[in-house]
Amino acid sequence: MQIVADVGGIPGKDCRGFCKYCYFRKVKPIEPLGCRYCSPNTVGCKHCGEGVCETGSEFKPSFLVMNEIQTAMMMNQTSDKEIKVNISGGGDVSCYPQLEELVGGINQFGLKSHLGYTSGKGIDDSKMASRLMDLGVDEVTFTLFANDVGLRKEWVKDPSPEASLESAKLFAESANLYAASVIIPGVNDGEVLRKTCESLESWGAKALLLMRFANSTNQGLILGNSPIVEDVNSQSVDEFSSLVQEINNEYNLRVTGTPLGDPSINAPFIIARDGNEEYLQFLKDVTGEATIITSKLAAPFISKVFKKIGANSVNVIGTNKEIACLMTQEDFESVDLSQVKDSVIIPGRSFVHDKVAEDIFSRDGVERVVGRGPDTLSVDGELSSGFTEEEVIMEELESFRDLIDAINFFGMKPN
Repeated sequence: MQIVADVGGIPGKDCRGFCKYCYFRKVKPIEPLGCRYCSPNTVGCKHCGEGVCETGSEFKPSFLVMNEIQTAMMMNQTSDKEIKVNISGGGDVSCYPQLEELVGGINQFGLKSHLGYTSGKGIDDSKMASRLMDLGVDEVTFTLFANDVGLRKEWVKDPSPEASLESAKLFAESANLYAASVIIPGVNDGEVLRKTCESLESWGAKALLLMRFANSTNQGLILGNSPIVEDVNSQSVDEFSSLVQEINNEYNLRVTGTPLGDPSINAPFIIARDGNEEYLQFLKDVTGEATIITSKLAAPFISKVFKKIGANSVNVIGTNKEIACLMTQEDFESVDLSQVKDSVIIPGRSFVHDKVAEDIFSRDGVERVVGRGPDTLSVDGELSSGFTEEEVIMEELESFRDLIDAINFFGMKPN
């Protein structure tokens, strides 16, 4: 059980400057996108406006964060021994000026701390890493990029890369280090990546997350900031998936990738894989008729599940957007309405106002019902390194049950 301690922070400001490849670099002012949290008659809210840009929260005082942790503990029914505090924010948590004070306070509660997604740019002296571990930090998610001082200076914009890399080594040796690297073709792949993996393996790191560099709108840049880096072509999904598989086979690390995949357990969408049909018996019967709108990457897997359970009243349409949670109004407008049934299920976290979605899917004169499915349907490689195969399967079955509930609720009865 994890309690999230949000320390706030703004990308580019509270992280000692943007990394060269940062998702939030070059973000332009945008109108709110619309989402499930908007009021019925208003497009835009805090979530789909400043929330998606992460521009609304300066670093919080540590006493305020501690109060939020105490409140979460009081509301939680599990024992303290089952709780870990995940310290995260919009900035880099290693740059949080009261980090040691916060970790010390959490330690006084008898709880361990997890530093969520730090690049280490706030660490100018590796002794800080030792102090943090003495105060109860036993897990760190560290954006390493490469075990190369020059590349960290150039691409991560790290003012003290030697100290950051030494800290990563200390975290791996004495705590649980989950490393991450955004892969820039021709920069930190190839032999550079292998040198990084050799270091992580020798240090004792638990896992490595490879992140495909998003540099275009269809890959997920929805904030008007495409491309982030000129003249860089990201790998295709198949090329990237092959790289994840290759690195996983070569090193004694749990290697996962985002957007795909986790070769150790064949995630995401384990229940869609051939040979795993036994799990599908735990899904409910489909009694409604609907079209599922999803991403380019998820569509084949979702379609396969519904074909295997004989749900002929459901069809699946994938848009050009590769990540379903980052679909916007433009993605839905690209759908051929001649292929859409009278009921439509869209991704739960997609960025479109409910009324706007209804207007888009009814613009051919057919009044369609639009409902939202669950937030996720599987566990992305960004999280799955901490899951077993059985745990991912349970997550998928629960999510697909929720999706079928949405189809049965919103869907017209098939003839």
